[in-house]
Amino acid sequence: MTELPATEPSTSWRVVIVEDHPVVRRGLSALMAEQEDLTVCGEADNFYEALRIINERNPDVVLVDISLNGADGIELTKEIKSRKPGLPVLVLSVFDEMLYAERALRAGASGYLMKSESAGNLINAVRRVLRGEIYLSERSSSKILAGLVGVKQKEDDHSIDQLTDRELQVFRCIGQGMNTSEIADLLMISVKTVEAHREHIKRKLNLKRGSDLLRLAIQHNLQQ
Repeated sequence: MTELPATEPSTSWRVVIVEDHPVVRRGLSALMAEQEDLTVCGEADNFYEALRIINERNPDVVLVDISLNGADGIELTKEIKSRKPGLPVLVLSVFDEMLYAERALRAGASGYLMKSESAGNLINAVRRVLRGEIYLSERSSSKILAGLVGVKQKEDDHSIDQLTDRELQVFRCIGQGMNTSEIADLLMISVKTVEAHREHIKRKLNLKRGSDLLRLAIQHNLQQ
């Protein structure tokens, strides 16, 4: 991956961008370059490259896409926070914030932003997490606060909220048409573990057949 020079004005906040789509990554980098107080010091498109660059470049904030090859952005966030607890992470995604925002916060992220948000909102979110604040949309904040005060959200038998982070990864892969071996290779886990996750997902979502699981997973992916 391309790495930018390590020297920037001392007044600039150093940003690392982790995004596996080159066009989106370049767009984010260009947007940061337009800001006097933000400088991109490194880019990565996967889990391990991101950890290497973060370790070498010591950024002030990391922008992380959820959808990455191998371990996803939620897993990457957990690893970043275990290594550098004080480093703020802002998660970006096309995936529904009502399903992923709370997971991102539990993983240690300082905020969650949909990619459909405006450039101005993105820059505002970056600056807020740099100030030590949490950034969420009003919709996500309301859901999380409702959970904290014990207001039960209405769920159906197929609520994806019941899945663990790893089960949700497997569920997304199923919806992309990947078979068990392909999922195991992508997530770097055993075929047996993938099969166990599939059974857990079916049980939690009240699904009887593998075809039902595939149909629901495809439907979920198409809605994102």
